[in-house]
Amino acid sequence: MITPILLCGGSGTRLWPLSRKSYPKQFSPLIGDTSLFQASAQRLSGDGFSAPLVLTNSDFRFIVTEQLAEIGIDPGAILIEPQGRNTAPAVLAAALLLEKTDPEALMLVAPSDHVVPDPAAFREAVEAGAEAANAGQLVTFGITPDHAETGYGYLELGARIDGLSPLPLKRFVEKPDTPRAEAMLADGRHLWNAGIFLFSVRTILEAFREHAPDLIAPVQAALDDSKPDLGFLRLDPAAWGSVQEISIDYAVMEHASNLSVVPFSAGWSDLGGWDTVWREGTRDERGVGTNGHATAIDCEDTLLRSEDEGLEVVGIGLKDIITVAMPDAVLVADANRAQDVRKAVSALKEKRAKQAETFPKDHRPWGWFESLAIGDRFQVKRIVVHPGAALSLQSHHHRAEHWIVVEGTAKVTIDDREQLVSENQSVYIPLGAIHRMENPGKVPMVLIEVQTGSYLGEDDIIRYEDVYARG
Repeated sequence: MITPILLCGGSGTRLWPLSRKSYPKQFSPLIGDTSLFQASAQRLSGDGFSAPLVLTNSDFRFIVTEQLAEIGIDPGAILIEPQGRNTAPAVLAAALLLEKTDPEALMLVAPSDHVVPDPAAFREAVEAGAEAANAGQLVTFGITPDHAETGYGYLELGARIDGLSPLPLKRFVEKPDTPRAEAMLADGRHLWNAGIFLFSVRTILEAFREHAPDLIAPVQAALDDSKPDLGFLRLDPAAWGSVQEISIDYAVMEHASNLSVVPFSAGWSDLGGWDTVWREGTRDERGVGTNGHATAIDCEDTLLRSEDEGLEVVGIGLKDIITVAMPDAVLVADANRAQDVRKAVSALKEKRAKQAETFPKDHRPWGWFESLAIGDRFQVKRIVVHPGAALSLQSHHHRAEHWIVVEGTAKVTIDDREQLVSENQSVYIPLGAIHRMENPGKVPMVLIEVQTGSYLGEDDIIRYEDVYARG
């Protein structure tokens, strides 16, 4: 059995405005109907695979569990990283955790934001690498390039590609310039480095002890002092904060001699920019890709997306243009400048625009909400509460609230009184009242909240009880 190790962090700035720090690209359905994270979990499930071990941060922990539940996958463990420390400490933490139960287990390390159109072919590649991994090899997966890509690192092989047979790795190659990328594409001995690895727990721990021994003690301490929290395992913040930030490539792989590469040519992308989304998505005969409520008229080699059902995007006479519309931000870019989208995020940060990092929908453990209208001393929100979920018991210093239920039934607590509020009914929460909202039903509950008061910030909350253990 192979244990998938799903790495689920990052900010995905090159796919702004759909991908943001508060809700990065792996949780969005960029290609197809499921999110990239869900597709990754499904790809590494079924015969031959154990329940996945997921590494993520505190902000995403409930999104991870919610999305896994939607596709019927029960995780083996979810480790919460107090801070991002790159891939080497994350892989080491997973290996040390698995060592407790099975030091000979195979672990497949994979980012959760990749697109693999042919999951069956990928599983065949994993099977091809398993024998080498069981024999003590550190196996990586290389993608057969179909163009001279300068945005990826490369793997130089010690032999020419021959099917799925694991081949010796000669060396890692940093991201090249265009002439070098074209030369590597032509010589047939270079593959894209996908950042996917397969090895036994024993082999990778031996590699860390030999090549990155300074990482072991603080990562082990973070694991030893970890705390269970509602089904998650929180790594100790103090110990984890002392861990060096370094990738698995730099820490171990570039120094090891027991390296093998499994070539994979059935299609792969890390969706590193909107140009890649355009290339991997469905396009018409003129190279136009549309998504959602988008219409193209006399356009060519263009991507038009609207991520809001109430917002229609229309392009006329466009060529080599990327347009992505969200309720609170719109991107319009030359397709040849797709990699510069991250500059937009930097520019918005300098302006202190919330759109730089904050998603319009604010996802919480109990569901999500979005602001519909904001004005002087009022705000209107749409709130969706999952079946069986409950908000914290709380009060506010500066605002009162009106709740109007539009779908389902809400169980509402106001001070010492409880009541059920059904569709088309409303309730008033006076300023300072201790209150809670719950969904006792089996379908999502939707309500409109109207806030009125002198201050409407999300930090005006005093929590008395919270099933999600938030402060």
